[in-house]
Amino acid sequence: MTHAVKNTQTLEVTTPSDREIAMTRVFDAPRSMVFDAWTKPDLLKRWLGVRNRWTLAVCEIDLRVGGEYRYVWRKDNGTEMGMSGVYREIVRPERIVCTEVFDDKWYEGEAVDTMVLVEENGKTTLTTTVLYDSKEARDGVLKSPMATGVGESYDKLNEVLASRHTVG
Repeated sequence: MTHAVKNTQTLEVTTPSDREIAMTRVFDAPRSMVFDAWTKPDLLKRWLGVRNRWTLAVCEIDLRVGGEYRYVWRKDNGTEMGMSGVYREIVRPERIVCTEVFDDKWYEGEAVDTMVLVEENGKTTLTTTVLYDSKEARDGVLKSPMATGVGESYDKLNEVLASRHTVG
């Protein structure tokens, strides 16, 4: 069953199966730029989860199959939230599959993220599908403010991509 939720008028959130959440947005940039923004720490620190006084304080990426990543967000009051995972598949600039585990257990088990980038006429459709261990884990995430956070992050990503367009 699929249902759609619109967030910030540009992010579409759907549930392609009982254990999945898919998030889709179109960016006015070639997919190689979007891929770089997902995989280069200096670019990720400018947009991923950077909102409401949070910064991406730690951003470590070993971009190879079997390589690991680690993100730690820090709020201005010192609160931290971390997550990490392992890259399972990398096809530059069109696809990344990796695991996702938060330090604090927002849901049970490990999730698998599949990011797909499709470019058409200079615009890139980004779809990230997250597969959870259970329907209960997925439903718990759906009840959280995840869609708002992703939508705001993608707004920041859009700004980063636009600034790179103008810089060259």
